[in-house]
Amino acid sequence: MNFQKIDDQVIVRNEGFEETAEKLKPVLHETAVSPKALVKVKADEAVIHGWKTEFIAPISALSQNDYGKNDSFILDFGDHYVGYLSFDVRPVGSPPDAPLKLRLTIGEMPVEMAEPFTDYDGWLSSSWLQEETVYVDVLPGAITLPRRYSFRYVKLEVLATSPKYRVAFENVECRAVTSANQIGVATLHEDQLLQSLDEISIKTLAECMQDIFEDGPKRDRRLWLGDLRLQALANYETFQTNDLVKRCLYLFAAVPDKGGRVAANVFVAPQLIADDTYLFDYSLFFLSTLRDYYTATNDLETLKELWPTAYRQLELALERLDENDILRDSPDWWSFIDWQDGLNKQAPSQGVLIYVMKQAIELSSILQTEQTEYLKLRLKEIMAATKEHLWDEEKQFFVSGQDRQVSWASQIWMVLAGVLPQQENRQLLNRLFQENPDIGIATPYMYHHLVEALLHAGDKDRAILEMKAYWGGMIKDGADTFWELYNPHDKKFSPYGSYLINSYCHAWSCTPTYLIRKYNL
Repeated sequence: MNFQKIDDQVIVRNEGFEETAEKLKPVLHETAVSPKALVKVKADEAVIHGWKTEFIAPISALSQNDYGKNDSFILDFGDHYVGYLSFDVRPVGSPPDAPLKLRLTIGEMPVEMAEPFTDYDGWLSSSWLQEETVYVDVLPGAITLPRRYSFRYVKLEVLATSPKYRVAFENVECRAVTSANQIGVATLHEDQLLQSLDEISIKTLAECMQDIFEDGPKRDRRLWLGDLRLQALANYETFQTNDLVKRCLYLFAAVPDKGGRVAANVFVAPQLIADDTYLFDYSLFFLSTLRDYYTATNDLETLKELWPTAYRQLELALERLDENDILRDSPDWWSFIDWQDGLNKQAPSQGVLIYVMKQAIELSSILQTEQTEYLKLRLKEIMAATKEHLWDEEKQFFVSGQDRQVSWASQIWMVLAGVLPQQENRQLLNRLFQENPDIGIATPYMYHHLVEALLHAGDKDRAILEMKAYWGGMIKDGADTFWELYNPHDKKFSPYGSYLINSYCHAWSCTPTYLIRKYNL
């Protein structure tokens, strides 16, 4: 091990774990795909973001046309892909006497082809918007863009030629890449909507499986613990690329801080780097992801090696409890839970803690560690404290924070944690739907936990109904892969200030395939 200081952050680098992760780096499978059609974008207030595409011509028409300054066209690949673009360009007319200047705009949704990126005014960096300016000095030319893109649509604009020549484009292709071996993952459901949910979930998961489980191949493109946990669950039911989960666990375990905390996310290039973001719930989910990995693989060696890292996350979480065994709710912590505005995180995070403690007891018992009895005792105490201090008998809901907030997230995580018996959990969720608190759900990440909570409570019919309504709504609104964010009541919602920067292929949205297969829906 060695210590590495980055600004004020001290990382304890475990080189052995890093070497293990490197040995597990996957081979990427490549597929050549071509665009299917030339399309145009058209304003339509009835569709999401106010833009839709319309067919112009089959792709065979592309090479039959030529283009001059200020001309443009849009290619539709017919589905979402992650990969590398290439095309051939040739001059038409006189010999070219000046370089060709092109702008390519690459997007997952029609709105990215319609609204200028120069109008973007969000708080995430505009460099995540996918565009290229290309100069071609020698024509004809074969162009391969060096960056990897996540897209369905590509707009090419001819910014400059010269009055003497025009250009034609041929052999446009994407070299699509994924580490998922998609052979043999069958989807067959009598219910057509469940079939579509399953297929699009699998597509979403595959696009996010690169040399790590990326959270989104368009934006961030790194390894986040919350996303990893859900991707891994979906993977066990589909591709079973379990060494990729193992690799990601070792990457996190290789770079904890000096207190033993694992970061909320890590970068893997140019070298393994832990981000300086730490989230209460995400750190705990290292233990949860390890437990799920062991359940899927029976890999006892990995469990033994990573248990100290996993248990340390629980120790740190328990240190945050006050004298009443309730998590201290103060400005000096960050627990993610959801992007919902105004959400108090105390009660849902208490639910996460109990949920993970139960998994820790399971792993500790398997390993026959000395911590098992201690954990059982602490769990009993924390469960009792949770019911005493966070359950509001008058409201018949769990409450959170100084203002005793009632939120969807608090009830969902308490159900998943099993704080109440199953029948009472079902009654709690029924009240939740009836009273519909204002502090709702903002992301597919939280909707996953809602559906799983309903399944835990034995309400399979409502779970299917909610899953169909939410992810089915994305399909109706044009999803080829499932999105990072979707609010059926505000389809322009973005926590980043602009829906242009949202990710429309996102890891935490891939779980319908897990829910369908795990629970035999």
